[in-house]
Amino acid sequence: MPASHELAAASDRFIHFALVVYALAMLALSAEWAFGSRIRFAEVPQAAVAELLTVGGGSAPVVEAPPPPAPAPVDRADRAERFGRIGLSLTMLAFGLHLAGVVCRGLAVHRVPWGNMYEFSTATSLAATGVFLVLTRRYDVRWLGVFVVAPVLLTLGLAVTVLYTDAEQLQPALQSYWLVIHVVAAVTSAGTFTVGAAINVLYLLRDRAERRGLADVGFTRRVPNAVALDRLAYRVHAFVFPLWTFAVMAGAIWAENAWGRYWGWDPKETWAFITWVVYAAYLHARATAGWKGRRAAAIALAGFGCFLFNYFVINLVITGLHSYAGT
Repeated sequence: MPASHELAAASDRFIHFALVVYALAMLALSAEWAFGSRIRFAEVPQAAVAELLTVGGGSAPVVEAPPPPAPAPVDRADRAERFGRIGLSLTMLAFGLHLAGVVCRGLAVHRVPWGNMYEFSTATSLAATGVFLVLTRRYDVRWLGVFVVAPVLLTLGLAVTVLYTDAEQLQPALQSYWLVIHVVAAVTSAGTFTVGAAINVLYLLRDRAERRGLADVGFTRRVPNAVALDRLAYRVHAFVFPLWTFAVMAGAIWAENAWGRYWGWDPKETWAFITWVVYAAYLHARATAGWKGRRAAAIALAGFGCFLFNYFVINLVITGLHSYAGT
């Protein structure tokens, strides 16, 4: 069935609108960090203890009138709160536009919209935003917004400038219901890995500040303490690891249906497995050896590095059986 050019054009417009709104959201969330503080600035007190002055060499003390109150300083916490709410609202709006773009792309080609690198990138960045917005419903993690919106914005920008592919039908090897099962798990995992990596980076910065006694100085005062960040990072990775395991297994089953073997050590398969091993080591080290903090964060970030290598280098540079998923 031929692609609908009208829906494809609508998808492109929605994605471009989403890019603009994401950029505005990032500016607002960055302003929250710039003006924000966990401690509100107190107003200058109106009444103070008057200083007794002796006038005329020991005569009766005279109470000097207190100086007029200085104008209250700008409450930066209130300003940060306003910027934060605006940024979160813009992120929700961008997510809606982004979702509309992905849906229109699928309707245009009459299939699921993640059959090439452009579509996979738009879907993955959508998943990252979705995971962040879900977390905001359960935890107070608005401080994480700028660190999620920034990579989403970069991914979408790369998608529309470098990876863009016209709406068209898939190659025969991809025309399978496993495209829905396997890639949905992979897309959701990719978005969650991105959020987990952002939390781990913030953990390392906060932990360093606490070790230097600078926890309440600089931008790290905007985030929870290191222990809370470490715990949140673990919860995110504990959630996504079974999903990534399922994605790898589903890919193997699909490979057997398409190519007659479950595993062929194709570069894409190999690096998906390496990513799985590193994240498994992260969870195993925490559960058995009690590794927490910086060592655990380093392993998790190494896993994300493996994922990024698989996502960009394997897809765009190295030739393999998955090369049809490129640009």
